Amino acid sequence: MATATSASSDNTATRFGYPLYPVFRPGEPRFPQDTFLGRYAHYLDVVDPRTLLTSENKLQASIDLLERYKRGEAVTASNRDLWEAQKIKQAIIHPDTGKKVFMPFRMSGYVPFGWITVTGMLLPNPSWPTLMFWQWMNQSHNACVNYANRNATNPQPASKFVSAYAGAVSAALTISMSLTYLIKKADRLPAAQKLVIQRFVPLPATALASSCNVILMRHGEINTGIEVYDSQKNVVGTSQVAAYRAVRDTTLTRAFLPVPLLLAPPCIMPFLEKTRFLKRNPRWHLLVNAIVCTISFGISLPVALALFPQESTINTSDLEPELQSRTNQRQLYYNRGL
Repeated sequence: MATATSASSDNTATRFGYPLYPVFRPGEPRFPQDTFLGRYAHYLDVVDPRTLLTSENKLQASIDLLERYKRGEAVTASNRDLWEAQKIKQAIIHPDTGKKVFMPFRMSGYVPFGWITVTGMLLPNPSWPTLMFWQWMNQSHNACVNYANRNATNPQPASKFVSAYAGAVSAALTISMSLTYLIKKADRLPAAQKLVIQRFVPLPATALASSCNVILMRHGEINTGIEVYDSQKNVVGTSQVAAYRAVRDTTLTRAFLPVPLLLAPPCIMPFLEKTRFLKRNPRWHLLVNAIVCTISFGISLPVALALFPQESTINTSDLEPELQSRTNQRQLYYNRGL
């Protein structure tokens, strides 16, 4: 296998203190995954919206370059070229199915295609139909993202995902409508205070609903298990223990994601609403709100994803006895999903 060399500028460039283009390691993240900053640097690549603009020719060229490198033929390829090729492939191709993920449901498309629903959920004093519509839109998008980025080593029947989707959307509507109803019935609260509280209703509603969404959409993995493999990528077997941890960690990620996303706009917008510009131009309020929501979304997504590594490790001693007997390695690995 060829050892790639990169230009001197690639050797000196860093991200959060880590080399931007280290010696290429096929299939491995280019930043260390045992620290939060390393994972954060990694997920900045995962959510990079520029990969949405990748042409079919560019994607195929990236895949071909990686294949030629494995065969020892890409002797002139730089580390930068190889890392960029792998970034493109991993952003578009599902690691388990080998198929392209539909653009709106990729992690790189989460913000560009999701900012509209986030903005809609944060509209002040929404009507009941408005509230129901935006919660339905948000949870529908979340359900599709959860399904598209699941661990797919053991396929699940489509009927399970349909029922899980219905349960996730029902939970979102029930939680958000219940909280809004309680606030609207709180007649003793001053109107201004009620408006401020209503701005924060989407936070607990979305956090709880997003958690339910992941659990329902990926519960089948816990029943069937997911593949665990050794350091050489050799599959050792299927584990329900690993599946439970994968779903649990992803659920915690989804529960945290709305916190900075839905806290920032309600805290920032009241100050912006007092500015001379918005007082004179109230028609720009929705656009400014959308910009604040989109920026908050873009900042919070890689932070939430970086809470746990995508390729997670598990002690062999924690797995099922039959799996422990198949390997002498102390740790095994599994794809957590996103």
